[in-house]
Order: sequence, then structure tokens, then C-alpha cells
Amino acid sequence: MICSAYSTRHTQGLVDYLITELEKFKIKPLGIEGLELGQWIVLDYDTVIVHLFYEPVRKVYALEELWMDFPSKKREKASSET
Repeated sequence: MICSAYSTRHTQGLVDYLITELEKFKIKPLGIEGLELGQWIVLDYDTVIVHLFYEPVRKVYALEELWMDFPSKKREKASSET
């Protein structure tokens, strides 16, 4: 999951909220990185990884571009196997 916030304090606040809400369901992160700076915070929930970016930093790293071709390649592979 990739999300944006409008300031570093905003990213930190959103992460605090997400952690608090998920802990109500006994879901705890395996790891947290980047919380102190708040520019790019990564929460590892095993099968789900949350990337929460301060918007200007998100544009620099452009993670979405790394995965843009994945769905179409996955569909092509699946259709060739049938």
C-alpha cells in the first residue's frame, strides 16, 4: 500500500493512527522504519507493506512506476498457461 501525506508530522500522525487502529484487532507491525524523520515511513505487516510518504518524497522515489507493468505481465503469464 502506498499513501501520501502533506507534511512529515502528517505522516507520523497517520502512522500512529493506523498502528493504534490495527492493534485493536491484535494486528501489530513486524517492523517500522522512518518514523523519526517522517518523510518515508514503512510498516511491515508481513503480507502487507505500508509505505507512507511525505508527498514531495513520494514523487522522487515513484514506487508506483516500479510496479506499473506487473499486472499486465501477470495476466499474460496466466493466459498463456491455459
